[in-house]
Amino acid sequence: MADSDSLSGLQDLHRDLCALIDLKLPVLDRLLQNLETRLDEFKALLDKRPKSDESRKTLGTGKLTIDGDEYEVNSEFQQQTLELSEALGLDELEAAALFLGAAAESQELDRSQLQTAVIRFHRRREYVLLCLRILAKTALDNGDAEIEGQPSLLLAVRLITGVEGVDFEPAHRFWGKCLAAMGAIEEWLRQISERMESIRVTNQVPLPGFLEIMTFQRESLTRQHENLAAICTHMVKAGFASLANFNALIAKIKTIDRHDLITIHYVPMIIRLASWVALESSTTTIEARTLHDSLMAGRESDNWALRNFHAATVTWWLAEYSGRYVDPNPQDPDLAKVNFEEEATARSETFLKALNDGAFHFMLSVSQDVRPMRWYDPAKTSMISSLLQDTAVLTTDQGQPEEFFRVLLMEQLQTFVDSFITNMPDTLRRLKAEEDDQRRRLQMHFQRSAGEHPLHLERFLVVVSFAYDGFPEAAEEFWNDKESNLYGFLQWAAKRQPTPRIAMFCEMLRAISTGEANAESAHRFLMEEGGLSSGKIRRTSSLSYTHIFNELLEFQTNIHEPKKTVQGGLYAPSQQNPIDQIVEPESGIMLESYLRLLAHLCRQGAIARNWLLESQEFNLAGICFGLCNDKVESSLRAAAFDAVSALLVDKDSLRATAVWNMLDDWTISGFYIGSKPSNVLSPFPRDEFWATLADGYDESIAFVYLLQALVEPYSNDQGLNDSLPFPESLSSTRRMPGIEKYVDFAMQHVFSERCPELQDSLQRNVMRWACLRFIVTCLTTFNENLVVFANKSNIPVDAVIEPSSLAAYVTLHPFTRVMAWLFNDKVLKSLFAASHHDVSEVDAAPSDSPLVQSLMMSIEVMDLVMKLQATYLDIVRPVLKQQSSNQHLPVSNLSLASFEDAILNNLPVIVDLGLYCGTGHEALTIASLQLLEKLASSRKLAVSPAGFGQRSSRSKIVGILEKDNESERIGRSLFSLMKYRPEELEAGPESTGYAVKIRVLDFLNSCLDAVSTRPTIAHVLLGFSCGGTTVRIADDSLWANSKSLFHAIMLLGVEYPDNDQETFVTWMSDIKRRCWDILQKLWRSPLTSALVMEELRLNELLFVQAPEQKVITADTPWEGISLAQGIEAQVDGELSDFFCGPPAAALQNFLQQRAAFLDYESRELRLTVKEGMTSIKARIQSVLLGSTIRPGEEPVSNHNIFDLFDFVEFNYPERTIPTDHQFLQGIDLSICQEEKNGVVLYSIPLLEQLFLLRMKFWAKEGLFRESNTEIEIFETAPMLLALFADWNRRAQLIHCHKDILRSWVQVLMVTLQGCDFDVSARTSFILQTIQVVLPKLEISYNADIYTALQLVSLADALIQKIDFDSTAFEKTRTGDFANDRLSQLFRAALVGIYSPVTTPELREYCYQICFRYIQGTFNKATKGSPLGRHTLNTVKNCGNHLLEVLCDDAYSGQGTCKVSALLLLSALVAVAIRQESKYILDSFVSLNFIGVLVDNIKHIPEELKVASAPQVPVLLAYYDASLALLLRICQTRLGAAYVLNAGLFPSIRESRIFDVDPDIGLEFDNPNALKKYYELMLAVLRVINAAVIARGRQNDQTIFQAREFLKENRHSMVAIFKRSVNVGVGATQDMGAAGDLSDLVDCFTVLVDITGFLQYEDSSKSKKTRANMFS
Repeated sequence: MADSDSLSGLQDLHRDLCALIDLKLPVLDRLLQNLETRLDEFKALLDKRPKSDESRKTLGTGKLTIDGDEYEVNSEFQQQTLELSEALGLDELEAAALFLGAAAESQELDRSQLQTAVIRFHRRREYVLLCLRILAKTALDNGDAEIEGQPSLLLAVRLITGVEGVDFEPAHRFWGKCLAAMGAIEEWLRQISERMESIRVTNQVPLPGFLEIMTFQRESLTRQHENLAAICTHMVKAGFASLANFNALIAKIKTIDRHDLITIHYVPMIIRLASWVALESSTTTIEARTLHDSLMAGRESDNWALRNFHAATVTWWLAEYSGRYVDPNPQDPDLAKVNFEEEATARSETFLKALNDGAFHFMLSVSQDVRPMRWYDPAKTSMISSLLQDTAVLTTDQGQPEEFFRVLLMEQLQTFVDSFITNMPDTLRRLKAEEDDQRRRLQMHFQRSAGEHPLHLERFLVVVSFAYDGFPEAAEEFWNDKESNLYGFLQWAAKRQPTPRIAMFCEMLRAISTGEANAESAHRFLMEEGGLSSGKIRRTSSLSYTHIFNELLEFQTNIHEPKKTVQGGLYAPSQQNPIDQIVEPESGIMLESYLRLLAHLCRQGAIARNWLLESQEFNLAGICFGLCNDKVESSLRAAAFDAVSALLVDKDSLRATAVWNMLDDWTISGFYIGSKPSNVLSPFPRDEFWATLADGYDESIAFVYLLQALVEPYSNDQGLNDSLPFPESLSSTRRMPGIEKYVDFAMQHVFSERCPELQDSLQRNVMRWACLRFIVTCLTTFNENLVVFANKSNIPVDAVIEPSSLAAYVTLHPFTRVMAWLFNDKVLKSLFAASHHDVSEVDAAPSDSPLVQSLMMSIEVMDLVMKLQATYLDIVRPVLKQQSSNQHLPVSNLSLASFEDAILNNLPVIVDLGLYCGTGHEALTIASLQLLEKLASSRKLAVSPAGFGQRSSRSKIVGILEKDNESERIGRSLFSLMKYRPEELEAGPESTGYAVKIRVLDFLNSCLDAVSTRPTIAHVLLGFSCGGTTVRIADDSLWANSKSLFHAIMLLGVEYPDNDQETFVTWMSDIKRRCWDILQKLWRSPLTSALVMEELRLNELLFVQAPEQKVITADTPWEGISLAQGIEAQVDGELSDFFCGPPAAALQNFLQQRAAFLDYESRELRLTVKEGMTSIKARIQSVLLGSTIRPGEEPVSNHNIFDLFDFVEFNYPERTIPTDHQFLQGIDLSICQEEKNGVVLYSIPLLEQLFLLRMKFWAKEGLFRESNTEIEIFETAPMLLALFADWNRRAQLIHCHKDILRSWVQVLMVTLQGCDFDVSARTSFILQTIQVVLPKLEISYNADIYTALQLVSLADALIQKIDFDSTAFEKTRTGDFANDRLSQLFRAALVGIYSPVTTPELREYCYQICFRYIQGTFNKATKGSPLGRHTLNTVKNCGNHLLEVLCDDAYSGQGTCKVSALLLLSALVAVAIRQESKYILDSFVSLNFIGVLVDNIKHIPEELKVASAPQVPVLLAYYDASLALLLRICQTRLGAAYVLNAGLFPSIRESRIFDVDPDIGLEFDNPNALKKYYELMLAVLRVINAAVIARGRQNDQTIFQAREFLKENRHSMVAIFKRSVNVGVGATQDMGAAGDLSDLVDCFTVLVDITGFLQYEDSSKSKKTRANMFS
């Protein structure tokens, strides 16, 4: 749409202008290109086509052509378009295009399409004017500042305004066009006001959204008007404005009849134009004089609606016009007959009359309207109120101008001030003389009302203070040249000042002394002026230090001497000048202004502060405390406290100690001077003292500010915070030492009691801010780590820290008392009240306003309490309990076990914090998210049960968010914050949006880490609807409409770049990696996995990201440095910039993101297999092989799964920590370690504090005798810290390497299990995988057990899936390649068995690989075949150590590793037998392994009996494998001999396996015990049979042993025979044992047969009968 293109193009242009001018970014080419396409829009300004009948008829046809596209519209569209046309006074067809273009954004804004169209219309107008204003300012009115491309921007302005060559007439017309546009806006605003007023008067119920859209239009039009005013002001440059424009402006402002913001917009225009027109270079003498005469004549006759505006306009003109006559040209014929003196007098008269008409009233009113005091300043407020009297001012509902307009207006007022002082000095002197004379006459007649004094000069001084306050560079004009008019004005104005004026002069001096240089100049001014005065106080002297201190000392003396009464005046009657005898009721104001000036100079400049501190003549702190007593007004005491606070800027311990002692003495004996002193010296202030101090608003805040200045760290503090902010012995002579009473004053009297009483919100917020800042300082200056160091290091902390002991530090530090108060009910109530504000008010308030600042402080306090409460509750509070209860009066509510309990009692704070994230205040958003992160990460809150009668399993904080749909409000604002905006990339990590995104992502990650199995705040904000232990997606929710925070994060993770096309950038990848972290946590969690996986699949995340995966190498640049370069740089042991800095962080981010992608890929593939999604499974399989297929699109190539094995080439050399370094000697470094995301890292802040503590210890021990020693040691600390940072980064990289390797292996595993390959494709895939991993597997055997385990597990899975009988292994070139690959894998597995990093787990995988290989190739490895010989030779080449390890595992291995070892041994024996090799058996004999196997038989029943149920299956498997190996050995004559010689039959006899009743079996814990017993008997019997058969019938010894075995176990054999006959008969028979019984019968039968046992037994019976013949 054209409207959309225009708006977005203007937004881009504005962004580029800001980037070029404010950020100095290289965007000029793009800016100029965009600007060129927008020139016509700027030329048109705010022109719009009016409504027309023709367009209305076309709309009525229902067929429209918009931007070349034809549309058919219904009646509803037509009606809405007509309403839009009516509302905007816009052509119907343009309204239709505008309405159509608003369709998409209306959903995003959650507004109707009509409202959105109105918003877009005004937004476009605003951007036109915004860009034009910036262009005009930069090209025409930028002073000396140089901007890249400024000539091009000037050319653009000339093209827009139509200027060609020296013909500026088109520019004058354009200026007039702007003025006309301002008038049109005013008419529009009037219509809106009338409509709203009509509805209010008639009590009509407005349509939904009516008031909102009207308010929006009013605010937007006001901003448009403001921009037009600025454009007109900037264009007042030689040639770009004319005298005619000035006359038109005068004609316009005559008609203005309201004092409002619109009126104020004309002020900089008229001042700038008056200044320009009055210049001799701009107008001829005749033109100027004619204009002057016209203005002077019109002063009496013109009917200006606003008289004071007219008066101000006259003064602005006169101040500039008079400049023509300061040094007139005597050769000018137009001035030949002019009486300069007479005209000057006339101008002066006119000027003074204008002042009486309210000129300065108007200027002062405008100044305080434009620059209102956001922070409550009662002294200045009172001063301005007395000067303004009944002058009209802006009401609070009229809004405030933008900052650019404030600056512009103040710059014009600076111009007026300079012109008035320079061009009309006589008028200024006359003004002062007349006012002094009038004041004298009034005072002589005892008319003491200040309101009767004209006070014009006073108003001018305050206008000067407004104009220059905050503009230190402009204020330098007063000081740069002592011969200048401005400096002369200061000297002149400083002399002989009556009391009211001296206060205003001090206010002006404060304004122009802002900044170090100006403060120094003001200091010198006061020093120089004081040199003219004698030591004696003289009212006629200039304002100076001498004068100020004499006044202060005189007043102090008077109030402390009972004989003198002070009734409003400073001086008793004496023989002085009449003017000096005036009784002045404003004396208090004067003294306050002195103290405010001194405090300001102390804060702004070190020179003035140091002079005041070092002055031998004046003790400012002593004077201030002397002024603070019960006979002095509260406001003056406040000013005195403020001055003392200023003296503490950059304080050291000596200065702070002196002030603490003075303050402590003052609280006891310095305040009450009007009452009788008590005979008993109390160690405490009087009971009513603190209440009196808290009663005065200004005073209580100033006193808290003083406490704040006293508890702040010393300027030379290195961050260790190991000292108390007050002398440890403070008050020790009177009471227990400490500052508890001062803390109690701030926490109880002011914060918890006085704050809630205040009705004025501004006052309340300022007081809250003061108290909360004090609280934050007390909490942040406490070092909890000192306790850790004392307990876990060899540093004597008690001796090192400044206090006498660690116990004294813990108990006396204000942290302790403040924390106790933070568990007090009243304080908590006030704290939570400070954190609760209407979010619309917060959003509308400036970021530096008391409302926002106090709100942020309240959030910071809660954040600190959550962080530090464990230290307080677990360490500090127990120490306090051990001390005397009289020392510390309890203030906490003991029922609060933790701060979380307070949160649960004030749950709305959770909603507030979420809503604050949507305000436009970056710092507030970040603070809110930081606190939310801590609250959400607290298990106590995350699983907090709901109240009685509610869903008991649901968290309260989740419930409060879902109540009233608050979570959707918050989610919608967070969705907007998390949108990807390209302009952020240009601004870099310093941009507002970037910082907020990082904090949002950190908050969500932290919350999901803390509690992953229950719904938490994170789940609610992400868009889930939460139950007790489940989450779901609600209908028509943000999630259902793809507008949730989850969707924003998903899009951000996809769209946000991690590189700048040349190198990977850390701050970019930080965003991307965090997004993927959140997604990964969600898809891994059982709570959200199903919903998240489905949503990601619907959005085709896998297929969008697959083509974006990049392959990396050791030469890939990370922040411009490759890993290879980083490793090369540290060859000599030096620190590498790669690991110490951002490059390694960029690599880590990349690896984490890749690991998450692979993890998602494997999970998605597993899910498609599980749920039978064949089409998606096929697409994923295609991705794995290198091709991405998306519906309706051509396939796109992507890196296949083997390409993504690139990371394995990276290695990270180990970094050793020099534990013998003097900083680390004797330190248990584990105290400085912390776990972060599964990695143990060193805490750099903790190490830094440790080093500082050690340095301090060495200094106290006198180890730094040589001056250079301390410096040398200190300089090694940063290097050591960098070393630890380097170590941390390597640890994180290694962890990431493991994570990505695991994910990659997992993808391959799932692919093997789930993907549909034919046999040849599967084999090819497996062989390719083996080819890729095998080299890395072999390398990993040297030192990397994790990589070895991952790759060998993959290799095991691969070889298990191979079909050895497939055609891929036939005798072809391809087959040879396949066989060679498997042979290499077999060899690698054998090597892994005895590799340096071998573990039972690794060996088990290797055993299984080898077993599978031998098993798969056994059929082909026939006797004498090359394959068989090769297999056996491979084993032999590994040496005896291989079989030693195998036999050790087979005998004493862990778990199933024993079984795997036995199976492999059995396979090796089979290979050896087939190849007729004795190698394996001989090795067994040499290792006595066969004897071990045989000996194990005797222990079988005992081991089974004592084994627990879970152990029994493993034991049985081991016995099966062991007996199977024996069986395999016994298949040869030699092997059988070895087994029999090892004592096979004695072991069986000793085991008594066959002695057990076959109907009962062995006793062990297994449900199939009898069946297992039969299987065991069968396995043993088979070994016996094999041995006997292998030895042959001819071996008498073997036959004899076998017969004896049968003879001994005849009963068991007969029972088996009998039982086999009855199997299946009767319900009690074990059907599962039938097969085993049959096999047992067969085995017994074979053994009976081969031994001839029946014949032997018959013959034995016969012999026995014959032997008994004669018995």
